[in-house]
Amino acid sequence: MVDKKEQSQSGNSHELPGDTNSPAKSENLTGAEQTAPKASEGIPSGIRSLRDLINQVTGRNLSDLSDEGDAGLAELWPFPFLAMVGQERMKLGLLLALINPAVGGVLLIGPRGTGKTTAVRSLIDLMPYVSTSNCYYGCLEEDVEVGGIDAICPNCVEKYSLNEPLSTRRPARLVELPLNSTMEDVVGSVNERAAAHDRMRVRRGILSHADKNILYIDEVNLLSDNVVDVILDAAAQGSYTVRRYAVAATYRERFTLIGTMNPEEGSLRPQIMDRFGLRLLVRGLSEPDDRLEAYRRSHAHFLNPRKVVDLYAEETLLARDEVQAARDLLPQVELPAEVAKIGLGLIEDFNITSLRAEITLFEAARALASADNRIVVTVDDLRQVSPMALRLRRSKFIQKYFNDQTSEEEEIEDALKKLPKE
Repeated sequence: MVDKKEQSQSGNSHELPGDTNSPAKSENLTGAEQTAPKASEGIPSGIRSLRDLINQVTGRNLSDLSDEGDAGLAELWPFPFLAMVGQERMKLGLLLALINPAVGGVLLIGPRGTGKTTAVRSLIDLMPYVSTSNCYYGCLEEDVEVGGIDAICPNCVEKYSLNEPLSTRRPARLVELPLNSTMEDVVGSVNERAAAHDRMRVRRGILSHADKNILYIDEVNLLSDNVVDVILDAAAQGSYTVRRYAVAATYRERFTLIGTMNPEEGSLRPQIMDRFGLRLLVRGLSEPDDRLEAYRRSHAHFLNPRKVVDLYAEETLLARDEVQAARDLLPQVELPAEVAKIGLGLIEDFNITSLRAEITLFEAARALASADNRIVVTVDDLRQVSPMALRLRRSKFIQKYFNDQTSEEEEIEDALKKLPKE
């Protein structure tokens, strides 16, 4: 017969890990203890110690991927901007847009095969630095200067008091908008993964990533109208709001818009055309020697793009520094009143009604003066940028419309003259 004391001691005993001689007492375990997995369950094979686990997660024990075959991954080596033959006006317009985003972007118009897309994508290596916030809410040092300490979030208030930076300087990016982009791709949509867990979050779209960057649209004249309208509204207001069910998010939009188009494939709506500051007609190279040199450089880049990029690496870095220096000098550039008066007279002579003509003309002239390391705009600056700033701004329809209304306006004035005077 078993002693009651021995039975009590046996009932209070616990099975030690790895002790196979001790009987299991599942009836005395709690529900959580019964369902808890063993320590060895779910552990990858080959891991028998903490050191093995650390080596696994740090990648030391990963298998060699060289035997897996080519993954198809590509390195991007865009054609160097300075390696393009000719096309001085096109390159000047793109550089002015990098120096001064206030010019309103650039539209390149020309037939296929003239280097429009190549020139835009080659701007990656010339991008100036921009300040981006380190905070989720977008707090910046300039917010404190304008709105005081209450203009930033509590976390940034603590950082600001400790003299920690609220922003980081990085090169601007080239954000491409694919031609087949849907509305949800552009503005954003509900995060389906979060929605599956009953949490509503907005997934950022392509447009939200364009803030302080370059937004590039190839074949902009073929883009769907609803997408174009969203881009125009965002560019005009400086922000846009995404609403999905009960969730809403507002994103900043201060991008530089660059577009290309082939007029053979269709025209551009006047509303869209008016949003582009500089308009450049890109024609093919006319000199046989230039065309031959362009072929040689293109062929060399096709065979060994890394080598061609290295050949122009030093000049590219110098050009990038020049763009950054011009952008830093831009706030000091002034527009004399007499030069502005000449520009206004030029716009009046062309009978241009849109006020964006003055904005583009004067801001492009300021950018050109800054690129030349000058702080005063001259008439020669206006002379150089006027063709690209004032091109395609006159509307024959509007001129005809107002001319047709002249007779009606005269009739109204004659009728008002016949009214009795008080």
